[in-house]
Amino acid sequence: MSNTITGKSAAEEPFSLKAIIPPLMAIIVGMIMVILDSTVVNVAVPELVNYFSSDLKTIQWAITGYTLALSAVIPLAGWMTDKFGSKQVFLTTIIMFVLGSMLCSLSQTSTQLIIFRVIQGLGGGMVAPIGMAMVFRLAPPERRGSIMGMLGIPMLLAPALGPVLSGWLVEYVSWHWIFLINLPIGIVGVILGVKYLPKTAKNQAPHLDLIGMILAPIAFASLAYGVNQGGGTGWDSTGALWGLTVGGIALVLFVIVELRHKHPLLELRVFRSSDFTRGIILSWVTQAALFGSMLFVPLYLQQIRGYTPLETGLILLPQALSSGIGMPLGGRLFDKIGARPLAFVGLSVISTALYLLSGITVDTSLPVIMMCLALMGLGMGLTMMPVNTHVLNSAPREWVGRVTPLTTAAQQVVVSFAVAGMTGYLTSQIDFHMSGLKEGSNPLIAAVQGFNDVFLLASFIAMAGIVLSLILRKPKMQPLNVSQETKKVDPAMMIGH
Repeated sequence: MSNTITGKSAAEEPFSLKAIIPPLMAIIVGMIMVILDSTVVNVAVPELVNYFSSDLKTIQWAITGYTLALSAVIPLAGWMTDKFGSKQVFLTTIIMFVLGSMLCSLSQTSTQLIIFRVIQGLGGGMVAPIGMAMVFRLAPPERRGSIMGMLGIPMLLAPALGPVLSGWLVEYVSWHWIFLINLPIGIVGVILGVKYLPKTAKNQAPHLDLIGMILAPIAFASLAYGVNQGGGTGWDSTGALWGLTVGGIALVLFVIVELRHKHPLLELRVFRSSDFTRGIILSWVTQAALFGSMLFVPLYLQQIRGYTPLETGLILLPQALSSGIGMPLGGRLFDKIGARPLAFVGLSVISTALYLLSGITVDTSLPVIMMCLALMGLGMGLTMMPVNTHVLNSAPREWVGRVTPLTTAAQQVVVSFAVAGMTGYLTSQIDFHMSGLKEGSNPLIAAVQGFNDVFLLASFIAMAGIVLSLILRKPKMQPLNVSQETKKVDPAMMIGH
């Protein structure tokens, strides 16, 4: 049977679930590798700090650099697939991700690790959007919902298994293996992809927005650096002022270029929709509160409480499992009641959990901590899917295909800002509480107070999200003409141009 897709659409050909499983497995393997890597590093951060004789602010850039690299290449996915074909680009990005992983495992300094993580991110950023687009090509419209649901497997398994796997590898093998584990997974993904993924015809690629491609990384990286320096050493420090100034100028120029370009890297005109703007801002607030604070729970457990990496991974398990419960529940309720009540309840749960975490001490009982983590996971499950779906529904229908890369890239940038800012804030607050300790006092008390401040800040951010959720409204559905409807369901458009 030929792997080449003919002029017929997937909807016109007889559908066979058995036939779609092999290519679907190739896509899932690639996606689970990238998502897994995003979760395993958090647990290993204390070990990386010790191994490289570095500090938290430096090692944190291994996470921030990775997320910024992801955000930089996501908008290129559509252009690359038009130019070279989705199968070719998908396999190439997996190979690049695996090579970046191997380089990370060979790092001798923290600087090398940061650089190699950026290479990893450049490879991993396109895997998910291209994989989703290929699933849309393979499945007929009436079966896309159930088939896309199968892609939820890596999104649920990876966050649950990542911390446990990372903890076991760091404790009993070596931190190097949190990156080397991607080698066998990547090889399996490439073999399955070469054999089963259908070839796709190359299309006429639109003119590449080269200026936007240059300005975006400069703007995002500079702003993240400025936020990190401001939170850590003060907003009037040289690093903060330079980072925010250069990043701000680059961001303004990027917005101007994108609004004037015929084929922009990111379709910013979608912000003309007030419903979309409200939804995306709420999404950013949720991302900042959740992912900005998630890095610090493993740090607290290992550096303050003395738990091993494996024990830390097991303690984090309730958060992933409750998220897996909340996601399908939120999805079903969204169809009936919309995003506003779910976002309100979910963010209320998240804010409560973070507020409870802001009161932890050196000897807070483990069940209390795990209960807070479970609440965070449940709130995340109830909030994320409904808000993201609301954002897609709020976009003008003719631009719906370009919203996915825009929202994905923006969320990666927001996460990197939140991690950078909260890491700097944690460092400064620990130093502040240390300076106020009485002689002979336990220094861990000052460290815990620093963690308390970070969780309280995250709780306030989530509270702002609760207020924002009240202004969400059901998007007005606009009538489509035939050409717009075709564009809407065209799988190539799901990854933007």
